[in-house]
Amino acid sequence: MKQFFGAFFGSLVGIILATVLGIFITIFAVKATFDGEGEDEKEVVVKENSILKMDLEGPINDREASNPFANLGSGAMFEEPEDNGLGAITRKIRAAAEDTKIKGIYLNFKGLQAGFATIQELRSALLDFKKNGKFIYAYGETFSEREYFLASVANKVFVNPQGGLEWKGLAMQLMFFKKTLEKLDVDVQVYRHGRFKSAIEPFLLEKMSAANRLQSETYLNSIWGSMNEAVASSRKMSVADLNALANNLDAQFPEQMTGKLIDQLAYEDEVIAELKQKVGVKDTAKYKFIEFNNYKPKREKQSSDKIAVIYAAGSISGGEGSDDEIGSDALARTIRSARLNKKVKAIVLRVNSPGGSALASEVIWREVVLAKKSKPFVVSMGDVAASGGYYISCGADKIYAEPNTITGSIGVFGLIPNLGRMLENKFGITVDTVNTNKYSDVGNAMRLATPTESAYIQKSVEQVYSTFMKRVAEGRKLTVAAVDSIGQGRIWTGADAKKIGLVDELGGLNDAILFAAKKAGLKQYGITELPKIKNPFEVFLGKQRKDVEEQVMKQSLGETYIWFKQAHQIMQLKGVQARLPFEIILQ
Repeated sequence: MKQFFGAFFGSLVGIILATVLGIFITIFAVKATFDGEGEDEKEVVVKENSILKMDLEGPINDREASNPFANLGSGAMFEEPEDNGLGAITRKIRAAAEDTKIKGIYLNFKGLQAGFATIQELRSALLDFKKNGKFIYAYGETFSEREYFLASVANKVFVNPQGGLEWKGLAMQLMFFKKTLEKLDVDVQVYRHGRFKSAIEPFLLEKMSAANRLQSETYLNSIWGSMNEAVASSRKMSVADLNALANNLDAQFPEQMTGKLIDQLAYEDEVIAELKQKVGVKDTAKYKFIEFNNYKPKREKQSSDKIAVIYAAGSISGGEGSDDEIGSDALARTIRSARLNKKVKAIVLRVNSPGGSALASEVIWREVVLAKKSKPFVVSMGDVAASGGYYISCGADKIYAEPNTITGSIGVFGLIPNLGRMLENKFGITVDTVNTNKYSDVGNAMRLATPTESAYIQKSVEQVYSTFMKRVAEGRKLTVAAVDSIGQGRIWTGADAKKIGLVDELGGLNDAILFAAKKAGLKQYGITELPKIKNPFEVFLGKQRKDVEEQVMKQSLGETYIWFKQAHQIMQLKGVQARLPFEIILQ
């Protein structure tokens, strides 16, 4: 009886606590939703001689996302970093360039996390801002290489006297699991087409193959080269000087960089004082910067003619997808709705994807081709649009990429692990099978494939690769042989991809939109972003268990999480894959 009452009251208390917590979360989620709606209507008064302050911290994705718990304060349950979308940021910068009351932008670096193509797009927008006779100041306590790549666009770069700046070149690392799998008695059976398609190498080798090392060195040097050229132009230095600084590790202390990469050593209060003096403010005590997030440019009257900007971010799979995964059904449906919408006169597909399922990519490709027949269809590539990401792009009228976009990787592969030996040798588990026909269990992960079965699976891989090449050849007006010569799974930067015909122009999303408008004959138009962003309450209610598990794993594993994620994703793959060879991490 005592146990009964203990269990009863324990359950009762649990129910009460869960109910209270649910009410608490619901109230704040709804409040955040309505607060967010109200904020859109508020406008910060922009006075003469105003300066926009941009705090560059955390990740920058293509689209801004709402966080229902942003108002709960630091340390709140489910709290996530504020997400400033690249599209919103660049639109504000362009509006500020035309705003006569705004004289300059203050970039305050606090740990920016963004891909090189994203930074390039921001950099281009800031360069255009300066062309209107306005200034940019940049300050950081420390600068990583990617942060300095953006900061170098400024008229003056300041660093904390006790801070630092990294300028030592780029590096990348790959982790290999061959020895681990041998110890676990796990065999990985590999089927691929493309000698550069190196996604399978971590399971077979202990270091990079010669082909993989070649492609890695090529695109890494291409990215570093484009960075050097941009920085050299802004800082009036030579590329040779920049490489000398990196090769000799001469950028260790900020005083070494004064007059080179840095204009002045200063504390933030000194930078702020100089900025106020720059705009001729007399009453400095009352002067306040305009926080970038609060700046609301005046909206011009929208035309009924629209350009649909469709965002495709994440790996590609069948079905509906999720926040970080492109579902072929969902994306195909979105493209179809834009194609059938008479108000939409052109479509721009923004691709940020390493690829994924070849079949899912084919489903999306089909909708791209159908849409192109009825209205202009342009692709804008972000940080990565490779393998399946390139598959869904190749049918467009025109493809834009940044010089440091990672693209190409035209190749396919399939993996089938043999877990039978591990189960038997490590756990004493054996498996027996009954088949109706000789090869009913082909692809069984509990045994090795026979030579006949391996040939059967390889034929599927060859068929998918052949189809992939045909899609690229048709879209890019190349021969299949030409595509094969630049395919084989090889990765290219946007700059190199333009030289070999995989990309048409170097530029960002705004360049793609301007071309789409011109091709559609539009002088005035509005932008419709698709798919529609869910409101914060819907986002919270849609959170799945795997999202929570992922957050826990990130916190537990720290920097090593990316390696766990890579191994887990590869082992979970089904069907033939058109996927980037590996998770690219540049340091």
